[in-house]
Amino acid sequence: MGTAAGGEAVELRVHGVSGASAETLLDHPIVVRVAGDRYAGFYRVRPDNGAAGGATAGVAAEAYRWGALTAGAAVRTASMLLLLPFMLGNVAIWLRPRSTDRFGLLGALCRLLASSLTVAFTLAIIGVTMNLVGWQCVPYVQCRADRPYLSWLAALPMGPRLAVLALIPLLALRLFWAVGARSARAFEGFGPTAAEPKASEGTESLSTPGFWDDERMTSWLRQIHVGLGAGTVDVSLLIGVSGGGRSLVGALLLDAAAVLVLFCAALLCLPVPASQARARRLLRPLWVITAVVTAGSLSYAASSRSGQLTAGQLPGYEGSAAGLVAVQGVLLVAIAVVTLERARANPTGSRPYLRGLGTPVVAALSVSVSAAFTATLVFRVADHLDRGNIPDPIRPNPPALGPLEPPVAYWWAALAGLAALLIVAAAATATLLLNRRRRRALAEQVVAHDYPHVPPHATRRLHLVRETVAKSHLAEELGPMLVAFFLISSLGLATIALDLIGVGPTQLAAQLSGQRDGTAVLAAYLTDVGIWIISLLVIGLIFLGYRSYRSAETRRLVAILWDLGTFWPRTVHPFAPPCYAARAVPELTKRVTALAARGPVVISGHSHGSVLAAATVLQLPAATLPNVALLTHGSPLGRIYARLYPAYLGQHVLCDLGERLDWRWHNLWRDTDPIGGPIFNHRAAKPTCDNPAASHVDIRLRDPRALTIDPADTVPPPVERHWPYHTQPHYQEAVRELVDRTSHCDTDQHHSNQSDTDHRPGHHP
Repeated sequence: MGTAAGGEAVELRVHGVSGASAETLLDHPIVVRVAGDRYAGFYRVRPDNGAAGGATAGVAAEAYRWGALTAGAAVRTASMLLLLPFMLGNVAIWLRPRSTDRFGLLGALCRLLASSLTVAFTLAIIGVTMNLVGWQCVPYVQCRADRPYLSWLAALPMGPRLAVLALIPLLALRLFWAVGARSARAFEGFGPTAAEPKASEGTESLSTPGFWDDERMTSWLRQIHVGLGAGTVDVSLLIGVSGGGRSLVGALLLDAAAVLVLFCAALLCLPVPASQARARRLLRPLWVITAVVTAGSLSYAASSRSGQLTAGQLPGYEGSAAGLVAVQGVLLVAIAVVTLERARANPTGSRPYLRGLGTPVVAALSVSVSAAFTATLVFRVADHLDRGNIPDPIRPNPPALGPLEPPVAYWWAALAGLAALLIVAAAATATLLLNRRRRRALAEQVVAHDYPHVPPHATRRLHLVRETVAKSHLAEELGPMLVAFFLISSLGLATIALDLIGVGPTQLAAQLSGQRDGTAVLAAYLTDVGIWIISLLVIGLIFLGYRSYRSAETRRLVAILWDLGTFWPRTVHPFAPPCYAARAVPELTKRVTALAARGPVVISGHSHGSVLAAATVLQLPAATLPNVALLTHGSPLGRIYARLYPAYLGQHVLCDLGERLDWRWHNLWRDTDPIGGPIFNHRAAKPTCDNPAASHVDIRLRDPRALTIDPADTVPPPVERHWPYHTQPHYQEAVRELVDRTSHCDTDQHHSNQSDTDHRPGHHP
């Protein structure tokens, strides 16, 4: 593709997770949208109103603002907080050490673990409606007294009562479906960037055509998860209604519900079908079984009159909750083993966090957050129903009030949550204290190099800069905290056996000590503390969601977390917040391709925007690349992303990125930046890239520019840390150099194409 003579050179700025406005990006108060819409658009300074701030002479500045994709609608942003466990489950698979997934094993394990989160939320709603309300409260006079919203249920026999309450978890599944589908329509307005079929999930990379088009996978998983949730409701309803005795119809329905759950699990182990026709062939039996079994189970329960009330919990519910914890524990162990085996051979050239065990760590975190959410829901409803008491096997409720006792698994979750918080906090404190000397020594080397001669009156400012540099390296200290969390999660697997036999913390303490009123009561109080702590954390998240509904500033704060967590396509959990890059990357690709047809384009990505810029370059057509250059600043690509996502953004990918651009790439970074850093590790014994041009990518900027006050100024230069970069002269110099190199490259290509044309047989100039 040749550039037209006199074509316009464009500097395309892409912001990071802060959700900067177009006015901030262009450093100009008067801007106009030239492409896109209100969710994500391209902006320029309005004509006849001057140039953008920091613009290079002869280069048009354009800004791509995508922040409204995650921080736009208040309802959408608030609802995303409730989807946090699903988001973490989806992120986990992208942390794997290698993109190749032999037999699709790791992907299948992660999808099964993600499906357990859907089952956990479904069981929690069943526990509130059918177990606590229908089974443990309504039959007891003192519990339903002065509660007209529950009293009407007492007139219904147990079977119809449970059938009515079973509609609530089914409606909750429909709500999750609606939230995911509605958000997808708002965020994912673009199809695949190429017509070629997407590669298998075991070999995909960021350069794979259609990589960001996840709607086919999400639609496939969404229908399976709804079927799995409905099967969970059906099994719980049928066991609760049948109790000890079961008719032939009830037994057949229960077997069919179990087959439904197993069929959904089997579908999760299969790769997503390549064609819609094959997907429909596989999903049609699923929908038929789901509809028939669910309708049959509700009808059977509504017509049943044999449900007999037994003391304690809904029959089968305790075992279901414990069995779910056991399945999650086994899956976490399997994921850890497979990931560890894959991490032994590291072809990515990056030194990943936690030796490549990010996938099981984040997967364990998703399970823990899910347990916190579900335990909080069940305990807070039980606390409301029993009028403030917190009963357990050591301190039961009065008989007239009803037991109102949550399953043992939730008691262990509360105690494990308290232990995890304490140990992770201790690990964080110890890590920061032990590594303080190393960070300060590194900061001392930086300031000694940058400011060899410091006047006495600038000593205080030198100390401030040294502390800023030391604090900027805190991002590297997260490893021990995550290790501590993973160890706590692993130790929590020891409670699986106790869950399965129904032994809670207080019962275990009583049996071990032989003192019912001493150690057991202390264990009960400790468990109560754990319950309230995790409840307060979850309530805090709910309050944050409420604030995001009322406050645009809070909404942007919440969106920062979501910008990082929803960057990747949803290939594991369909109810996770949608992937905004599914629109941003194809949209950037289309815009850059159009601009590059008219002249050189320098994609300027700040912070997380540099990740979007890199993903865009990897998706660009080969004919467009000669007209494109890349400028990153404050970029976490080399410092964080290459180590966090080694399979997809490791050093081998970054080297390939440079080769695609013929190394028309500069990266500006500062030692005071807590997020950005160099792309390539030039101090390593073995170079991360074989091409010597990689050594010219990184450009280090001294920050601040000086310690003393300039004679023409009134204050010393500020410590700019992570923002801004475009105000620096080095920025304009880098843009100018990249534009010139791209123009020369295009001119050479144009002459080459012309020469080829002139020498064709039969051609006469």
